[in-house]
Amino acid sequence: MRSRSNSGVRLDYYQRIVHRLILAHQEPVTGLFPASNVNSHAWIRDNVYCILAVWGLSMAYKKIADQDEDRAKCYELEQSCVKLMRGLLMAMMNQKDKVEKFKMTQSPYDSLHAKYSSKNGLPVVGDGEWGHLQIDAVSLYLLILAQMTASGLQIVFSLDEVSFIQNLVFYIESAYSIPDYGIWERGDKTNHGEPELNASSIGMAKAALEAMNELDLFGARGGPASVIHVLADEAHKCQAVLQSMLPRESNSKELDSGLLCVIGFPAFAVDDAQLIHNTKDAILSRLQGKYGCKRFLRDGYRTPKEDPSRLYYERWELRMFENIECEWPLFYCYLILFHAFQSDKRAVEEYASRLEKIMVRSEDGILLVPESYAVPQDLVGFEYQKPGSQAREVVGRCPFLWGQSLFILGRLLQEGFLAVGELDPLNRRLGAQKKPDVVVQVVIIAEDNEIRDKLAEHDLHVQTIAEVAPIEVQPARVLSHLYTYLGRNRKLGLSGRKSRDVGILSTSKLYSLKDRIFAFTPQFADLSRFYIASDNELMIDILKGEINFLKSAWDLLGRPLVTLVLKRIHLDQDKIPLAMIQTMRKLKSGYINGTRVMLGSLKDFLNTSAITDLSFLGSTEDGYPDRLHPDVQTYLDEHLLRSFSNRSTMNLRGGQLRPRTLRRRMSCKGAIKKTRSINVDSDNLGMEGPSPLTERRLSSIVPPPWLQANKQSHVSVFATTPEEGPASSPLHLGNELSVRENIYPVDPHHSRSAIDRRSEFVRQQEMPKILIQRHRAETNFADTEVEELIAMLRETENLEEQGDILQYLVDTQGLDFNTGMLEEGRVVTVRDLLKGLYEKACQQKLWGLVRHTAGMLGKRVEDLAKAVTDLLVRQKQVTVGMPPNNEHTITAPLPEVELRQLIHDAYGDDESTAMLTQELMVYLAMFIRTEPQLFHEMLRLRVGLIIQVMAKELSRTLNCDGEAASEHLLNLSPFEMKNLLYHILSGKEFAVSSVARGNLSIVSCKSSRVSKKSQIGLGDPEGEDALIATIDDRQGQWLRRRRLDGALNRVPRDFYSRVWTVLEKCQGLAIEGRVLQQSLTQEMTPGELKFALEVETALNQIPQPEYRQLVVEALMVLTLVTEHNMVPTLGGIIYVEHLVHKANQLFLEDQRKVQGDATLCCAKIKDGKEQQQAASGMLLCGGAAYICQHLYDSAPSGSYGTMTYMSRAVALVLDCVPKHGEMECAIS
Repeated sequence: MRSRSNSGVRLDYYQRIVHRLILAHQEPVTGLFPASNVNSHAWIRDNVYCILAVWGLSMAYKKIADQDEDRAKCYELEQSCVKLMRGLLMAMMNQKDKVEKFKMTQSPYDSLHAKYSSKNGLPVVGDGEWGHLQIDAVSLYLLILAQMTASGLQIVFSLDEVSFIQNLVFYIESAYSIPDYGIWERGDKTNHGEPELNASSIGMAKAALEAMNELDLFGARGGPASVIHVLADEAHKCQAVLQSMLPRESNSKELDSGLLCVIGFPAFAVDDAQLIHNTKDAILSRLQGKYGCKRFLRDGYRTPKEDPSRLYYERWELRMFENIECEWPLFYCYLILFHAFQSDKRAVEEYASRLEKIMVRSEDGILLVPESYAVPQDLVGFEYQKPGSQAREVVGRCPFLWGQSLFILGRLLQEGFLAVGELDPLNRRLGAQKKPDVVVQVVIIAEDNEIRDKLAEHDLHVQTIAEVAPIEVQPARVLSHLYTYLGRNRKLGLSGRKSRDVGILSTSKLYSLKDRIFAFTPQFADLSRFYIASDNELMIDILKGEINFLKSAWDLLGRPLVTLVLKRIHLDQDKIPLAMIQTMRKLKSGYINGTRVMLGSLKDFLNTSAITDLSFLGSTEDGYPDRLHPDVQTYLDEHLLRSFSNRSTMNLRGGQLRPRTLRRRMSCKGAIKKTRSINVDSDNLGMEGPSPLTERRLSSIVPPPWLQANKQSHVSVFATTPEEGPASSPLHLGNELSVRENIYPVDPHHSRSAIDRRSEFVRQQEMPKILIQRHRAETNFADTEVEELIAMLRETENLEEQGDILQYLVDTQGLDFNTGMLEEGRVVTVRDLLKGLYEKACQQKLWGLVRHTAGMLGKRVEDLAKAVTDLLVRQKQVTVGMPPNNEHTITAPLPEVELRQLIHDAYGDDESTAMLTQELMVYLAMFIRTEPQLFHEMLRLRVGLIIQVMAKELSRTLNCDGEAASEHLLNLSPFEMKNLLYHILSGKEFAVSSVARGNLSIVSCKSSRVSKKSQIGLGDPEGEDALIATIDDRQGQWLRRRRLDGALNRVPRDFYSRVWTVLEKCQGLAIEGRVLQQSLTQEMTPGELKFALEVETALNQIPQPEYRQLVVEALMVLTLVTEHNMVPTLGGIIYVEHLVHKANQLFLEDQRKVQGDATLCCAKIKDGKEQQQAASGMLLCGGAAYICQHLYDSAPSGSYGTMTYMSRAVALVLDCVPKHGEMECAIS
């Protein structure tokens, strides 16, 4: 035997240890590790961690393999890894039906099992008998599979296995919105079996998705068919949610040492170095002990106080586990690896020496990592008094293979047998390093030559769809359809990708398919989606947001490429909207909102863009991998003809003929006339043709002109050009009537002007179910026969009047009522007429009408479910409906249909507000994605209240009453609506300025001068002076602040954890009849989200936002009392409202003394009449909840500030505060 080098000898020592401690337990048939000698169950997570030491050792041998026996040892170790990974793969493939089902249901009962029999790989417990849904375990498996494959092991053997693994990728891609049982298999820490969103699962899934992307499972020998594809947006959503959660683990666990595997080895899932640092520090400061780290606060597992006879804990007993939780040496192993990857030698040595002190030596001198250390039963009392003082004893398995394996890896790194890069061949550890700035490439393509020439007039030179060939431009929905073929496998019964969502990261790449190249337009530009897509300004705003998003989120090779198609439907009166031109100029300049952009043509960017190969579309299963799947072939052939070639379906302003030429056409073409009944007031257009009688008869079977909007052959008669209209087109504030919409002459038979009718219609929109009684030639709708109504419908060109008639028809006859008209032989129902009206209103930008008809048609925002999920997964709950009676809280993601139903129920028959609610949810989701800081210290987003506050703010700035304000609100364009919401969320002052055609536009006030005057100066038709409301500078400012904060549920920093300290010192806090019991502190820790939600629920009982805010201030004063330890206990149940009312009394007494403003209302010396008023619940000043308006409007600080009164009230109301003697008064 030749002499071995020192390193060889040392490695042989590790090989013996690995063999004795780990490989000796590997089952020969399945390759799996049983949990212990007495328990044959094999957990996915533990098995993967166990094999890491074997994999690391095999790579160490590979480096020094100068002798055959070393090569043999290396191969033997590698094959053990392959055997284990394949054993787990077989166990999971046996449950392929579950994977298929889970894609649809995402139910815990359809999840892959978390553990299998180590003897035969079959299930060992039923679906409902264990918390099987553990996304982190499946993700860890995929992540290590990717790393091992990248290091040169071949684990996957066949293409069927490849498609199974592709489906496992779909299984974990929605991890950011699926509550699971997590790394400790517990879910909620009371262990009642409720799953929750866990940061450790989301982080592991994000890592697995990134590691799997574009990975060839056959290693260097593979081809296109063995490559795994991941949609980059899914990984990014996981990242966004993870970043919003850290350092919190879940709703019930405010911190968890399990996060160490997410911020360091093996996942490296966090890109933000500061966040990694904060999370690690939080874990070390709150969970680290002498014997390792606690898993999480109040973890009762294996503590002496735990009742081993039952699985769950009572809510009150969690407090008993505080300070005696078990400590796990495992986390020292994680910390050693964490610092080794950071190449921080000092920290590695420190943790290594700590770990050695607590390891157990076996009989033959091997150091073993025990599972955990617990406080002995007889020392519990001392440990409670002085946490960390008592010696602990080993409980659980020893050696604990998960920890032992990580310990050996750490040793191999410390002794230089392995470099960190070998444990991370995919270089995930470099994710947190700074990346160079992203340049976003933008390509604008014109739909046809006409649009191209229009752009050229503005010195913007673009190509048309035809000119960019051979590159083909398609909408995002085509890409989402192609991705449904990914991972399909008939033999395994797997159906491919279910989610239809393709985000901006996926559409910002080019795709190659055989010899064709595709570019896809982003999903937000898909006009078929929702009415907000017809607001050009909003689309531009979203585009800017997406470009900004690409700057931060793009991490693929090549530059992102945004392709936009400018279509006919975007034109405004045949001109390109100014906003679009300005944006294109900005793009041309090279910078937009701080992001570098390049505007160019597709062929310029071919070499610099990311290109993905869609090779999975081949018919691999039929043995023709080079031919397209027949279904894909037919889909593409059909679609290429359809997708962009069809002209916009709604060319309402088709031919803009002068009436004279029109008349000439009409006389020569009787054919068109026969297909429609046009009855325009006789004094405007002379019509030759049938007598009025036959015309009236025709009218009930011929559809009205605007139903044929989408047939190009018909000329739209009513689209006269603006010059033709009456000279004085009256503009009316708030109803966005442009000159264009007002070109139809006012009908002489009407007794009132169009304006009156319009404003009346507008009023009716608020209560849609009222029968609409409109005088028309002195008849009421109610008595008019349906046929006549339909005839009227045909005659009126005023969209709002059509809306009225249709609303009435829906109320009396229902949506599917057959109107007796025919179109191309098809029956026309009221629903069809409504659709036509909706499309027309979209075209003419009458937003109030659009929202109303959209509601009546039951349209729902395409991304509604996604938007709600985006809010929920960032730990914001959403409520819809108006408080206090109709408020519904959404706490978990719901399917679209249920959401729509919920919103509908919350608002009853008010379709417009229901529609507005959906719209606002989409905007809130946009903001939380792009500007999460707007939502700090807000737990619940109460959309109903936000709508009320938006209307209040409008009525304040416009100086109009509530009804008019809610009108203006419903008529704001989607862009302005989003703008107003932004100003309200950010608390910025704003003014309303009016643009032509009565649109309101929201502007930020930079200078203090502007904000004092609301800038609405709209000349009425009579030319009255512009209305300018001057508001006294200071008045109403604090009231408004409190109203906004109350409606947005904003609270001071650390508010909830401070309320927890108050609750600990009293028996309960009563708010509006809801009592927060002291027992909550037994169950929940101060920083726990569940506790915050309890407090929030109590506060939400208060309907008035400003009153709620004063209650929050009163609670803050109580926290000051407890924090300064003024008194040992606060006594019994504290009624928080008593404090507020007491403060109000004190305030009024002071007002009487100094003759303040309140003497005009509440502090008046009352006479009889006023006492009556006060008794009937009306305050003169209109203050909410019997509190003087002037108190709401006082600043918190100062000698007359609310905090001063609150503190005095606390001193008077609470018995525990001493009434006499010296007291330090420190309220700053």
